[in-house]
Amino acid sequence: MQPDKRTQTILDGFDTYFEGEATHLAIAPGRVNLIGEHTDYNDGFVLPVALDRDVRVLFRSRDDGRVKLYALEFDSWADFEIGDTKRNSRQLWPNYVQGVGLALAELGVQLQGFEGVVSGNVPRGSGLSSSAALEISAAKAFLTAANEIHALTGTQLARAAQKAENEFVGVNCGIMDQFISALGEEGHALLIDCRSLDYQRVPFPEGVSLVIGNTKASRSLAGSAYNERRAQCEDGVRRLQAVLPDITALRDVSLSELEEHRALFPALVYRRCRHVVSENERVQATVDALGQGDFRKVGELMDASHESLKDDYEVSSEALDRMVESMRSHSGCLGARLTGAGFGGCAVALVQTGTEKDVREVVQESYAKAMNVWAEVYISPPSSGARVLPLISGESDG
Repeated sequence: MQPDKRTQTILDGFDTYFEGEATHLAIAPGRVNLIGEHTDYNDGFVLPVALDRDVRVLFRSRDDGRVKLYALEFDSWADFEIGDTKRNSRQLWPNYVQGVGLALAELGVQLQGFEGVVSGNVPRGSGLSSSAALEISAAKAFLTAANEIHALTGTQLARAAQKAENEFVGVNCGIMDQFISALGEEGHALLIDCRSLDYQRVPFPEGVSLVIGNTKASRSLAGSAYNERRAQCEDGVRRLQAVLPDITALRDVSLSELEEHRALFPALVYRRCRHVVSENERVQATVDALGQGDFRKVGELMDASHESLKDDYEVSSEALDRMVESMRSHSGCLGARLTGAGFGGCAVALVQTGTEKDVREVVQESYAKAMNVWAEVYISPPSSGARVLPLISGESDG
């Protein structure tokens, strides 16, 4: 393969810390969720896209069962035996890799050691899933080193990575981030049914692009709010089961049914449920609008999603609202919304192709005036999911 500038930097890093040559490059992208927020843990629908920002592992196999990796951005090492269940208490990132190895071994993969360099340009702490990108790229490296690259389906790979984060790292995440990182496709969004894990690749039409604004605001409130919102949704389901005994999650409820039984809810629980039920309907409507090339409709649905997240689910913040307002202030923006758990992190805008750079400039200037913070703004088409590239002539290992 002919290395790009970033890959060359990683190759140079390998030369610095290891003797000899690497054989493969595993790449897994971050993601932005176009629409479908806080629906995943309610068995609902989400519509993420893979970004052209990723985590890369440049590696070669070892003859033993040891994994030795150097992370360029962290300037630190991960060094552990495959099967070791003791967490790294000094730094977090090695635990994602170690946990993935444990999850793959539980699936019966006969793992082999490998060594190499890790590098990522997915902004950490932004809600663009740098952790899932690390997990999936590490999983691809594990499988390649073991000569088992096709041993698992993309869905199995995503499940293993989620299990690693849930049980070894200790973060109770859903599966969306790992799923899109493993299965994303250039030029497509991915409609995921979070109950069945069925998925559908949705073509992303020409004529529009995505602009992502990083508020730089802390997401420290997101964890406690997540648990609270989840409990409120479960309370709503229990109340509805008195009149709709066949339902098991808010995914099973229509807006008309929710309205019909509104008297069953305290006002707060009703608003939480209304967001989830209406958001599921917005996801399906967005898929239909994309299929028809109705960009204006997609933008309207994104705007409605943000208002619902702000008013009914109450997971927005001043920073996110200002970011969304800054995006909407440019005529090229068709719609914008917070993306991710909320409180901080990023917002995403759908913009007309050709206006991306102008939108970015307006957003940076407007957001800086409002918040006294210079926002990072990324322009990204829907990109490819995880893959492994051999550093010798031949085809991609997938």
